[in-house]
Amino acid sequence: MKHRRLGRSGLYVSEIAYGNWITHGGQIDSDAALSCVRAALDCGVTSFDTADGYAFGAGEEILGRALAGERRSSVEIFTKVYWPVGPGPNDRGLSRKHIMETIEVSLRRLGTDYVDLYQAHRFDHGTPLEETMTAFADVVRSGKALYIGVSEWRAEEIRAAQALARELRVPLVSNQSRYSALHRVIEAEVMPACRELGLSQLAFSPLAQGVLTGKYVPGRPPPPASRATDTKGFGGHFMEKVLRDEILGRVQRLLPLAEAAGISLPVLALSWVLHEPNVASAVIGASRPEQITANTAACDVVLDDDLRAAMDAVLAPVALTDPALTTSPHHTP
Repeated sequence: MKHRRLGRSGLYVSEIAYGNWITHGGQIDSDAALSCVRAALDCGVTSFDTADGYAFGAGEEILGRALAGERRSSVEIFTKVYWPVGPGPNDRGLSRKHIMETIEVSLRRLGTDYVDLYQAHRFDHGTPLEETMTAFADVVRSGKALYIGVSEWRAEEIRAAQALARELRVPLVSNQSRYSALHRVIEAEVMPACRELGLSQLAFSPLAQGVLTGKYVPGRPPPPASRATDTKGFGGHFMEKVLRDEILGRVQRLLPLAEAAGISLPVLALSWVLHEPNVASAVIGASRPEQITANTAACDVVLDDDLRAAMDAVLAPVALTDPALTTSPHHTP
């Protein structure tokens, strides 16, 4: 496993991070989740990503149990705050009240005194940014988080946050963004801003929720037990927009490219993401340990420029590039 520096900070993260969105507490049971975390550790993964809203807190709890007994300084734990975690108007968003209360709950679930990275899961249009950033600064100064990040923020929102972060002397180091060969909306505005400001990308859904593995074939039902068939969590719901024959057909045309390179299609797709220097880590999920073992091989692949260009040419008609697709909801109590 290789590591990259997160932003301009001194923190290194593994090129492949293990995330438990949808899977832990949803798509797979606790035993399978523990096996996946163990497989990630065995493959050299040191960075683990979760959020307070994943499976109503179960994501944090299961990850905490899975990492119990590991030397704390040998892993980097990321979590997030923003999405509703209760019925009340203050049980969501990025208000000072919610941040200061939620960090305590997250630490308790994770079984740790601090998280390495505390992330704003979306931009909060209803809370002054100064309030949010001051609360994050206080979380850092209290030792409950070492670094601060955001997730799916627009370029102008990141610029405003970094200006306040520098004034408050709080290390804002990353943006967690949806990024894959099929979803490239951050390339036009967000990524250039992050390069300028010293933030790295933590790329989530680098396999487009499994579509870039090639297992979904046009005209055929999804494979049994795949994310598209998930009814316990939200997997099937989140995949509705990408399970289109137009997209699936294009992905099938990538298989000969991967075969010619002597690698699997998932490894090709992950190496495409890691080819981008602004990406510090690709955050993968898994329902089976062997998926992690196979996919971490992407760290050993140096993607040829010609191969990347060939991939881009195949996917260009269906890849999303509009920066306006990076948005945060406008919540009301």
